[in-house]
Amino acid sequence: MLFGIYPAKAQQSDSAQILPPVTVSPSQKPAVKPARPDGKRSAGASRSQPKPAAAPSAAPAVASSGASPSTLHLTRQNTSGSRLNLTPLQTPASVETIASQTIEDRGQHNVTDAVAQDAVGFTASPAPGNGGLSFSTRGFTGSNSVMTLYDGTRLYVGAGTVTFPFDTWSADRIEVMRGPASVLYGEGAIGGIINVISKKPITTPYNDAEVSLDTNMTRRLAVDSGGPINPNVSYRINASGNMSDGWVDRDKTSNLAISAAVRVQAADNLAFTLSNDYGDRSPSRYFGTPLINGAIDDALRFKNYNVLDSAIRYQDNWTQFKTEWDVADGISVRDTLYYLTSRRHWRDVENYTWNPPTQLINRSSYIEIFHDQDQVGNRMDATFRGHVLGLANELVAGFDVNRVDFTHTNNSPYGGASSVSPYGIDMGSFWATPTPTTPGYNAIVNQYALFAEDRLSLTDQLSVVSGVRLDRPEVDRTDYRTPANSFESSLSGTSWRTGVVYTPVTDLAFYGQYATAVDPVTNLISLSATQKTFQLATGKQTEVGVKQSFWGGRGEWTLAGYQIIKNNLLVPDPNNPAGLALQVGQQSSRGVEASIGLALNDGWRVDANLALLRARYDTFSQVVSGQIVSYAGNVPINVPEQVSNMWLTWDFASNWSVYGGVQIVGRTFSDNANTQLRPAYTVVNGGLRWKPDERTTVALRVYNLFDTIYASSAPYAGQWLLGMPRTAELSVNVKF
Repeated sequence: MLFGIYPAKAQQSDSAQILPPVTVSPSQKPAVKPARPDGKRSAGASRSQPKPAAAPSAAPAVASSGASPSTLHLTRQNTSGSRLNLTPLQTPASVETIASQTIEDRGQHNVTDAVAQDAVGFTASPAPGNGGLSFSTRGFTGSNSVMTLYDGTRLYVGAGTVTFPFDTWSADRIEVMRGPASVLYGEGAIGGIINVISKKPITTPYNDAEVSLDTNMTRRLAVDSGGPINPNVSYRINASGNMSDGWVDRDKTSNLAISAAVRVQAADNLAFTLSNDYGDRSPSRYFGTPLINGAIDDALRFKNYNVLDSAIRYQDNWTQFKTEWDVADGISVRDTLYYLTSRRHWRDVENYTWNPPTQLINRSSYIEIFHDQDQVGNRMDATFRGHVLGLANELVAGFDVNRVDFTHTNNSPYGGASSVSPYGIDMGSFWATPTPTTPGYNAIVNQYALFAEDRLSLTDQLSVVSGVRLDRPEVDRTDYRTPANSFESSLSGTSWRTGVVYTPVTDLAFYGQYATAVDPVTNLISLSATQKTFQLATGKQTEVGVKQSFWGGRGEWTLAGYQIIKNNLLVPDPNNPAGLALQVGQQSSRGVEASIGLALNDGWRVDANLALLRARYDTFSQVVSGQIVSYAGNVPINVPEQVSNMWLTWDFASNWSVYGGVQIVGRTFSDNANTQLRPAYTVVNGGLRWKPDERTTVALRVYNLFDTIYASSAPYAGQWLLGMPRTAELSVNVKF
C-alpha cells in the first residue's frame, strides 16, 4: 500500500489526531485531568493493564523535509481489522491505513480515488446507478462483497447502491481490510471492507481551509475547525462543497458534505460524543459511451447521450451517539447508537447502443427510481484485559441490532425508446413511459447479532487471535404491485476466524489465518419472492503472510498469499431451467499481494504495491435464450487479475516537492461469458507543491497526465463509462 508520504495524520487510536503545534493559554486548566490531544481523557492510563505480547514499537520520528517516517503504518493501531484495536503487525489479516495527509497531498478528493490509487489490490467500478462506491478486491466485486463503512457502521445496501461516505475532506483516515470480514461486520464483505474514519473533536485549536479550481471548471471550497469549548467539551466541524461543469456535455455536478461532532468528558472515565454527517450530491448523469464496431470512437469521447432534463440526487444523513466508559481496571465498554437515512432519485435514459444500419444511437431504459431508506441500530461491546492461566489475554464481546426500512418506487419495467444522432446536440427530454412511477415494494429487515473476539499471548512472540459472530436477519417484504409476492423470511449465519501471529524479533511478524464468511444471494433488503427460500452463501479463506517495519520506521513491507472459496451460488436447475434456481454454484480466487514503502535519503520516497490473482467461476451457469450455458472457468465480471500502484516523491528543494503516481489495472470482462473485454490501462498522475510558509501549501496537480482513454466500468453491454481526461488543478491550503 502507498501511504504516509508527508506529515501523516494517521492515528494511534480511533480518535487520535496529529496536528501542528499550537500555543495554549496558561489560563486553560482542565477540570478533571489533562486531556490528550485527541480529546479523550486517559481514563485508564494509570491502571495496570497487560501489555500485548511483543507489541511493536512506534516508529521514531525522522528529521527530514516533512516526510512521515511511516508509509504503511504497521505499528499504529488499526480499528477495522479487529475490535481489539490491534496494530497491523499484531493482526493476522491484511489491514492497511491511508492517512488523510496522503490523501490530501495526492489530491484525492473522493473515497473512490483514494482507495483505488492507494490501497493494495482494490479497483473501483463507479457508475451513477450504484452510487459511485462499488469496489473489487480478491476476486469479488460489488457493494455487498466489498463493504463500505463509516466509523465502523454499515448502511445496508439498497438495490445495489451505496452513496455515503463520498468526500475525503471529513476523513481522518481510510482503513481497509482484504479478505472475509463477516466475523466483524456481519453478512457480506467476503472480499473485504473499506472503513472511512471521520475527524474527531480535539482539545487544541485547529483550523484549516482549502480552495481549488481545475480545468473542468470544478470549484471546490473546504473548511475544517476543531478545539475546546470548555475544559471538558470539545468540537469538530468541517464542510466541503464542489460545483463543476463536468468533462462531458451537459453534465454539471455539485455536492455538499457537512460533518459536526461534540465530545463531552463527563467524568474521568466516561465520555460521550454526538455527531451528525450530512451529504447532498447531484452527481454525474453520464452513463457511458456506446461502442462503435466494438471500440470507442474518439469523436464521441465527450458526448453525453442522457436526456436534457435528466436528474440524479443523493441525500444522506448519519446521526451517531457514542459512549466510552472505562468501568474498572481492565474493563471498558463502548456503545454506538445511530440513525441513518438515505433519499435517492434517478430520472434518466441509461442504455445507448450503436445501430449500424441507421447510423444512430438507439436509447432505451427510461428509468425513474426513488429510494427511501431509514436505518436505526445499536452496537455495544465490552473489552476485558487481564490474564488467563498467567497468560496475557484480551477479550471483546458484544451485540449488534438494527432495523432497516426501505421503499423502492419505480416505473418498472422501464419502457421507452428513442434514437439520436451520435453527434447531435438536442438529446430530448424524459417523457412518460407506459408505466407510471409508483411504489414497487417495501422491505423491513431486522437484524440481530452476537460477536466475540479474543487475543491470547502464549509467549512474548506468539499470539492467537480468534473471533466468532452469529447473525440472524429477518426480512419482511411487501410487494405493492403483486401482493402475492409479499413474504417473510428468516436467515441465519455464523462466521468465525482464527489466526496465529509470530514475532521473532521486534517489528517483524509472520501470520496465518483461516476465516469463514456468509453472503446473501443478493442485497438483503432487495431480496425477491423467487429468492426467499435461499440461505446465505458461505465462504472460506486461508491466508499466510509476513509484515515488517525497519530502519526505524523509514521502511515497511508486506507480503500475503490467500485462497478464497465461495459456495452456494445460484445456478439454474438443469431439469427445470425456467424454475427455481439451485444453490450449488462455486466461485474461487487465489493470489499474492505485496507492498513496500521506503523513505530514502535526499528527500526521496517510494511507495509501491502489486496484487496478482486468479479468479474463476468453478461451478456456475445461467439460462441464455432458453438454454443453460455454463460459465465454469470464466473470470467473474469486473475483476482485474493484475492491479498495481506506484508513487515516487522528491523533496528537491526547501519547501518544494514533486511527485508522480502510476496506476495499472489489468483487463476486465463485462459479462459472464467473457466476450466483452475491457482492455488493461495505465493512468499517470503527478503534481508540484510549494510551501511559501509553514501554514500554507500551494499545489499544482495533473490527473491522467498522458490523457489515457480508458473504461472504468461498463453499465450496459456495448457501453463503457470512460475515465476523466487530462485535468489540471490548482489548490491553496491554509492552516491557522
